[in-house]
Amino acid sequence: MFSYVIFLGVVLIVALLAISVFNKFVKNKNQVKDAWSNIDVALKRRYDLIPNLVETVKGYAAHEKETLENVIKARNAAMAVPSDNINEQIKAENQLQQTLRSIFALGEAYPDLKANTNFIQLQEKLAEIEEALERTRRYYNSTVRENNTYGESFPGVLFAGIMPYQSFSYFETDAAERENVKVDFS
Repeated sequence: MFSYVIFLGVVLIVALLAISVFNKFVKNKNQVKDAWSNIDVALKRRYDLIPNLVETVKGYAAHEKETLENVIKARNAAMAVPSDNINEQIKAENQLQQTLRSIFALGEAYPDLKANTNFIQLQEKLAEIEEALERTRRYYNSTVRENNTYGESFPGVLFAGIMPYQSFSYFETDAAERENVKVDFS
């Protein structure tokens, strides 16, 4: 009888631990998704701004058609990724960020464009959006860190394979984005 009570006590402790771990997995996943939704809002603002930026640049740098098309292609590719596929969205956003840098390099190469009021306003709006993205990216990465750490450490690691644990990727800049854009008109 005593061993039966001990057995029930152990089962109860394991069940309570499993419930606690399950709830923590769900909480962490929801925090990551909430943080991503903040990034998603800023990305949508960026997507809406890009066509206006491209149209403004077209008038001054018409022969830079390939650069402008690459920006639009990257924007469309990023918009095509389902919003629930966070890891693929991060890759697409890094590609878009790199192509956006090339359009601002055009601004440096064309003094008339650089002085254009619309271009300046669009550049300022995009800078605001990028700052908002940076803030939300930091928050997102902290929730990802908390989620991934819990799933990879004790006791989460014991239950990660059988419970709704999901590892997420950090939203970091890729190596190409860290390099300066090179513009060569020769």
